[in-house]
Amino acid sequence: MDDILRFALLGLGLGALYALTAHGIVLVYRGSGVLNFAHGAIGMAGAYVQWELAVRHGVPYWPAVACGVLSSALLGVLTHLLVLRPLRRASSLARLVGTLAVFIALTAIAVKRYGDSLQLVPGKLPTRLLTIAGATVTEDRVWLLAIAVVVTALLHLLYKRTLFGLGTTAVAENEGAAASLGWSPDLIATGNWALGSALAGLTGILIVPVIGLSVTGLTTLLLSALAAALVGRFSSFPVTLAGGLVIGVVQSELTRFGSDVTGLASSVPFLFIALVLVARGRALPLRGTFLDRLPALGTGRVRPVPLALAVVAGLLLVSLSTPLWADAITTTLVMSLIILSIVVVTGYAGQVSLAAYALAGAGAFIAGHAAADWGWPFELALLAGVLGTVPIGLLFALPAVRTRGVNLAIITLGLGTTLEAMVFRNTDLATTPGSDGIAVGKQTLFGIGISGVDHPQRYAAVVLVLFVAATLVVANVRRSRTGRRLIAVRANERAAAALGIDVRAAKLYAFGLSAAIAALAGVLTGFRSISVVFSDFASFESITALGLAVIGGVGFLVGPLFGATFAAGTVGARFGDLVLPGLSEWMPLIGGIILVLTLVGNQDGIGKGFGRQAAGARRRLSPRPPRRGAIVPETAREEAVDTVPRAAPLPLRVRDLTVRYGGVVAVDGLSLDVEPGGVVGLIGPNGAGKTSAIDAVTGFTKAASGTVRLGDRDATRLAVHRRAAAGLSRSFQSLELFEDMTVLDNLYAACDRPGRWTFLTDLVRPGSRPLPAHVLVAVREFGLQDSLDRPVGDLSYGERRLLAIARAVAASPSVLLLDEPAAGLSDDETRELAQLVRRLAEDWGMGVLLVEHDVDMVMSVCDRVVVLDFGRRICAGTPEEVRRDPAVRAAYLGDMEPETLA
Repeated sequence: MDDILRFALLGLGLGALYALTAHGIVLVYRGSGVLNFAHGAIGMAGAYVQWELAVRHGVPYWPAVACGVLSSALLGVLTHLLVLRPLRRASSLARLVGTLAVFIALTAIAVKRYGDSLQLVPGKLPTRLLTIAGATVTEDRVWLLAIAVVVTALLHLLYKRTLFGLGTTAVAENEGAAASLGWSPDLIATGNWALGSALAGLTGILIVPVIGLSVTGLTTLLLSALAAALVGRFSSFPVTLAGGLVIGVVQSELTRFGSDVTGLASSVPFLFIALVLVARGRALPLRGTFLDRLPALGTGRVRPVPLALAVVAGLLLVSLSTPLWADAITTTLVMSLIILSIVVVTGYAGQVSLAAYALAGAGAFIAGHAAADWGWPFELALLAGVLGTVPIGLLFALPAVRTRGVNLAIITLGLGTTLEAMVFRNTDLATTPGSDGIAVGKQTLFGIGISGVDHPQRYAAVVLVLFVAATLVVANVRRSRTGRRLIAVRANERAAAALGIDVRAAKLYAFGLSAAIAALAGVLTGFRSISVVFSDFASFESITALGLAVIGGVGFLVGPLFGATFAAGTVGARFGDLVLPGLSEWMPLIGGIILVLTLVGNQDGIGKGFGRQAAGARRRLSPRPPRRGAIVPETAREEAVDTVPRAAPLPLRVRDLTVRYGGVVAVDGLSLDVEPGGVVGLIGPNGAGKTSAIDAVTGFTKAASGTVRLGDRDATRLAVHRRAAAGLSRSFQSLELFEDMTVLDNLYAACDRPGRWTFLTDLVRPGSRPLPAHVLVAVREFGLQDSLDRPVGDLSYGERRLLAIARAVAASPSVLLLDEPAAGLSDDETRELAQLVRRLAEDWGMGVLLVEHDVDMVMSVCDRVVVLDFGRRICAGTPEEVRRDPAVRAAYLGDMEPETLA
């Protein structure tokens, strides 16, 4: 019993340090809306400054502490001013990677100057033994707990009672409104960066006597702090303190039982992260004023002749290279494969994953045991490693079903760190007797020796061929129906689901394919020597890999080669040594600096510029007019549009639909019918519940009760994409188009219906077919025939409105729900739109539910009108009956002129 209490007290001291670090993360997040992944590195820098001044230069301890804390504060301010402020209008991915760039640069500087060996550093807090309830503990743990409690109380008071705290809260709630009241968001952010980073430095200095001084130990403190901050919802200092203390106590107790041998104790922070994120199931609140522009995407087109020439040239170069250069080529290609896996999951699917190295290590682990334990040859072990890692990648993808963005980055980093701690560092699992890893011996491929030790040129050639094959697979996916669905999910999950795309399946597919590519890289890394050594698969290296992916261009197939050039040990590092001897040792720092410059100057990376230059060269060599989306031959197109296709005649029956948001009833017992070929209008004052009703009918809200039937099918419990596939399509008031696609690809995303094996066949042969006849008719009806190859961003507002409806029509619905389709249109455009809606009902046979503020349009186009007021139906009938209803007039008096209904 005394041991349990003693380890609990020890854990309270450690948990107090976790909480202090977490407070710094919370401060930065509250003040600037940025989740600072460089927080641990900033604290590490402060700890090293203090140590160097005190130990190497004889500065007294407390002045050295002050210098260390001020150094961290200065680094935080510089990070905000030089990196994050220029990215304030960038995407959330760019801001996340901006903090990762600072992490990379700071760790590179620290490793270059101090190395990464662990140093024991004595502390200045009292260490005499205290006896508390029969348990003996050193006094410094009590001091650490007291410091954490005092700091928590001061921060709580600061942000509750002072003008600075109130200003921070105001900026966090609404940056624009706070600025209009005289608060400077930039000044508030700078102050919070300084204070939060100072806390990071103080924590780093205080924790060094507990865990030792090392670059890795201090930077990986980030996960524990993130877990505590998540418990406090990135806002509450007392709850964050409680979370940090619980994590510290649980870790300490597990260490008491010796469980850290298997990595369980060090995995506690991740367990908290997983529980909190998955249980809450939503992303962190981001500043709404940011324009979230995603990185650009390449087309995925492959030019066979240039590719063949490049492969031949590469093989020739490998065969003529020295062993050192062959090894550099292998390293470059393996790193390119790692980055290629990030292109799939982050570039195409928009899921920010920091698990690439963990998945690579999993592939090497499986293949290594297949070769060492079962004697499998290289080719079978390689296949086992790749295929065996796919289920692990799917497990990593499960949190993506409920989280995304920054949250997903946190949880995948935690998963990777847990896998590293519990498997890769476990000597019982990751080593064979007499070896520092899993002994796999020298490899042969179909009887030919390809050992990286004896035949480095042959091994490099094998890696080159496999890299090209993997790139071709990814290129096929990019051009396929599957790829369009991934990009639709990346652009807008709500709109993708409304078109019948299974968002969960798309995410799982992206993670599975990414895991397979990362595993291929891991096997090729491990088998280049006679033993698979798992120190090559440190989880935090995934941060560097994501940074390199952004440098190269996370949406482009050539990006991995450009990004890998800046990694250590690659061809780029080798060339650097030729130009300036010793330059390769600075490659991590150079990569971090270039990443910052890339984010500030060109967020789309090198790949986009390279693609433009290549396209320009092709146009100069072959000046042919651009191909405008070969949909179908012109004669076939004319035949196709002569006959308007009829929708499946399925009526929509809604009964007793109720939507509650907490204590607010947005929709109260709504019942309505939409018949095939009929148009039903749903009108009401602002806040009447019209959009809430559409969201409930289409499955976008879980706070709904009642029944929804489509024909004979009960759709009440169907997911959004299943309702869409059954024939229930909708548009959005905010349009929610796929901005990364052309008009043509937006339509394809709606009308493509992949078969059962499409996810596999698209890997080798991209599925492509002409636009169906009903989509061609929609293109003509909505006047989009001359805009098919135009990016969505180039369209006028009116054209975007028409595209949103045309895309919903392309999904072949039986019932079409239109949410404010005429918003922002001129009178002439509104009249044309009304005629289009009428034709969709009469000529196409669709049932249309029209939600619209333009009452004139509703009265002119609808067969029946339903009027809502405060969520309740107050009238339903023909337009003439609704005009004469006194309840309708009373409801509209506060919203519009009475003569509108006259």
